Amino acid sequence: MDGEDPQFPADWGPFGRPLFDDPEARALSRVGVVDVGSNSVRLVVFDGAARSPAYFYNEKIMCGLGAGLSETGRLNPEGRKRALAAIHRFQLLAQGMDATPLSAVATAAVREAEDGQDFVDEVARTTGLKVYVIDGREEARLSAQGVLLGWPGAYGLICDIGGSSMELARIHDGEVLERETSQLGPLKLQDIKGSKKARRSYIKEEVAKLAETIEVDRNRLFLVGGSWRAIARIDMDRQNYPLHVLHEYRMTAKSVRATVDYIASENPDALRKRCSLSSTRMNLVPLASEVLLEVVRQFKPHDIAISSYGIREGLLYEQMPQKLRDRDPLIEACRFAEKKDARLPGFGRALYRFIEPIFRSAKPERKRLALAACLLHDVTWRAHPDYRAEVCFDNATRANLGGLKHAERIYLGLALLHRYKNNRNGTPFERLYNLLPEEELLQAEILGKAMRFGAMLWPERDTEIGQMRWYPKKKVLELELTDSAWPLFGEVAEARFRSLANSLNAEVSLKSASRRR
Repeated sequence: MDGEDPQFPADWGPFGRPLFDDPEARALSRVGVVDVGSNSVRLVVFDGAARSPAYFYNEKIMCGLGAGLSETGRLNPEGRKRALAAIHRFQLLAQGMDATPLSAVATAAVREAEDGQDFVDEVARTTGLKVYVIDGREEARLSAQGVLLGWPGAYGLICDIGGSSMELARIHDGEVLERETSQLGPLKLQDIKGSKKARRSYIKEEVAKLAETIEVDRNRLFLVGGSWRAIARIDMDRQNYPLHVLHEYRMTAKSVRATVDYIASENPDALRKRCSLSSTRMNLVPLASEVLLEVVRQFKPHDIAISSYGIREGLLYEQMPQKLRDRDPLIEACRFAEKKDARLPGFGRALYRFIEPIFRSAKPERKRLALAACLLHDVTWRAHPDYRAEVCFDNATRANLGGLKHAERIYLGLALLHRYKNNRNGTPFERLYNLLPEEELLQAEILGKAMRFGAMLWPERDTEIGQMRWYPKKKVLELELTDSAWPLFGEVAEARFRSLANSLNAEVSLKSASRRR
């Protein structure tokens, strides 16, 4: 099982040797970031050593620093008090978590307010924390880097909306290209005088200016920011979408238009409660939806993806060595989980190599999911056996993992469910299965049953036990074991092997070096 394989040579193949124990990666195991925005102030403490950001701690306070800024030119007095108290709390928390020094940035409200520098000085005097006030183009760059944290090599347009500003950046082949800022945040739009028609005219003019600076890239539009996420939640509500994970949720221009109409037609308070939105956020949604409509109209994206990663994750990405940035966030996170939680760390790789012949003709993206599943196949072993399959599915579909489309989350979750359970019917997740076509449901079942069987042949480390061969034209699944491994092939193992063959609609062939069965 652990012999040389062209798919996985001694150098660990296309994914490289795991990096989470590398000293440069371990330095990211406790990274604290404070984001002082126009609407909220947030502390996030990351464990970034696994390449996919794990949120060790995450707290947000809705301060409204930018409320009324257009009229007064100053930070909102009550918001300023709340923000200072929040930052003081965050600094003390970070010290207790050994997450100092914090990286702290302030965006549109602080950089535009005439008392912005005075606020920064007060934060330094009170808490000892240095807050860096960044300009709009730097904000756009960091937000784009946050997207790259979850989508290495991504291309398209990043659109990050805050309370007082909206930033655009274009990314291609993993690089941040043109970037620009605008005063299209909903707090600013609230202060525009005149009718709704005047406001929409202003939005149209501002987006047109952005289109003159940023190349119109009709690929993917990545949406970053709380107001965009709120609109996505409402889109999910409108469509009765079964998987309530915002990261990588997809919309189209048509669905955006339908959701904007839905927002206008629904009772705001009832909609807010259904979608678990704060009243502060819900008040900004109608204004943000007007901006989104115009961005979609001007830039005409092929599709629209919600990114939960933005400026804070961009600050984490900023601290990553290039060799870690280049890694697949899904695979690195799964390796980290296996090392931390599996009973036999390292067996996942051997398991993948054992079952890989069944997936030899699969596309690379499917082999990637098969490897991820093998790495995760044993990390929930502490769960009660009656619920282990459900815990596996729930972890895969709802975990904070980068580089996973929603359909891929379901595929991975189903594979892990079938690792512990032959039949997927009767679980609480049946509505989610509709996100996959029948053929992919079957492929996930086959992957799960292959892992379910392979895990029965748990040898001593580096022990050869044999191999499987799959002949799809002949519909024959062959198992060849070494003589010393045959005792591992007991009644339960044989039943699981035949269950796998049944899902493949295959005959079985059992062989050893010295005998045929």
